[in-house]
Amino acid sequence: MAPTPAGQAHDTRRSLLAAFLLGAGIMAGVDEILFHQILRWHHFFDRSTPAIAIISDGLLHSAELILMVLGFLMFNDLRRRTMLSAAHAKAGFMLGLGAFQLFDGIVNHKILQLHQVRYVDPVWAYDLAWNAVGAALLICGLALLRRARG
Repeated sequence: MAPTPAGQAHDTRRSLLAAFLLGAGIMAGVDEILFHQILRWHHFFDRSTPAIAIISDGLLHSAELILMVLGFLMFNDLRRRTMLSAAHAKAGFMLGLGAFQLFDGIVNHKILQLHQVRYVDPVWAYDLAWNAVGAALLICGLALLRRARG
């Protein structure tokens, strides 16, 4: 841990985790608001009735808010105690964005088949774009983490 101006050590692990939670929550929010509500491409669970689809979106929204609140509280606590590592927080935020996007694209879309990105034929172009964005965010996060540790 690197020293802070007050002589305390930065909490790099918690800085990474707090920002990761914020990133994952924000990406879930972008997905839920943009793709579920505005564009109406899919719901979190599309393999049932429209009512269940809306309820599943509400549960996703609840989970995203919990992630953001927990991340914000942790982040704020670290800042208040001057233990925040900004470099690790930037890396954690990007890792959270990318991890959510890839998890959604690979696990939710393909393995569990809860929903597709968009119900069109062929869907592979949407899958490729969805997962490429997630991979790019994850790679950026890993690069930032490597820099933060160096």
